[in-house]
Amino acid sequence: MAAVRTLYQQRSSNMWRTGWLMAGFLIVVIMIGYAISWYYQDSTILYIAVAFAVGMNFYSYWFSDKQVLSMTNARPAKREEFFDFYTVTENLSIAAGMPMPKLYVIEDPAPNAFSTGRDEKHAVVCATTGLLSMMTRPELEGVIAHELSHIQNRDILLMTVAVVLAGFVAIIADIFLRMSFWGGGRNRDNNGGGWGIVLLVFGLVAIILAPIAAQLIELAISRRREYLADASGALLTRYPEGLASALQKLGSYGAPMRRPSHATAHLFIGDPFGAKPTDWIDRMFSTHPPIADRVRALLSTS
Repeated sequence: MAAVRTLYQQRSSNMWRTGWLMAGFLIVVIMIGYAISWYYQDSTILYIAVAFAVGMNFYSYWFSDKQVLSMTNARPAKREEFFDFYTVTENLSIAAGMPMPKLYVIEDPAPNAFSTGRDEKHAVVCATTGLLSMMTRPELEGVIAHELSHIQNRDILLMTVAVVLAGFVAIIADIFLRMSFWGGGRNRDNNGGGWGIVLLVFGLVAIILAPIAAQLIELAISRRREYLADASGALLTRYPEGLASALQKLGSYGAPMRRPSHATAHLFIGDPFGAKPTDWIDRMFSTHPPIADRVRALLSTS
């Protein structure tokens, strides 16, 4: 019962986090737009920033899954070509009492997988061809159960939205910093009052720190959700050894994916940049908890 309560609490928490993330993005972009409009003495920039923030929130909710699939070069997986992938997902979806997600594959020898979408009815599970060729059926069941757990726990909306919003915050910051270097603002040449200087400094600091803060939030959320998805997946299959064995294969492969991206790294079940040292610095900045810790947690429940 405690585990069930924890799962429901996590789902509710993820919905709130998604709302706060989108609201935070709206506020940050408007603040940046206000700082830029003050710097260049053009209120039109603020109106554009507001429209942009609202538009990006709408886009990130409804279309971020398509953006992620495009960024990873994923293609639809046909039943005839990937029979085990299809049937394992179909069977586990029935067992979990949820609609079967759409299936996609990435042509890559590195074993990995992720899920994306905004809810159970609009979800996608994607796996690399390397994972599908390397895993035994029990191991594949463990991986798919992990990804279905992300869908049921409502992790996918939060993390997929984070991909789009964090990326656009970084783009906005980069644009303004480049504009600052090239000059063109009138207020930099006059005093503008003490509050004006404070506002400009605050705006510049916010622009520089916004993408860093977004990335740190992304990392923290990602690590917590991986442990919960591991536990939820083990409950679904009733065989934690399958997922533990799959994770060990992911960890022993070592090599990165062909086209890893920091923007989507936190979505994958394993780090797409390959195995890394597990010192305290790596633990702080890695998108994933160490494989050994995840395996230990899984086997301790069996």
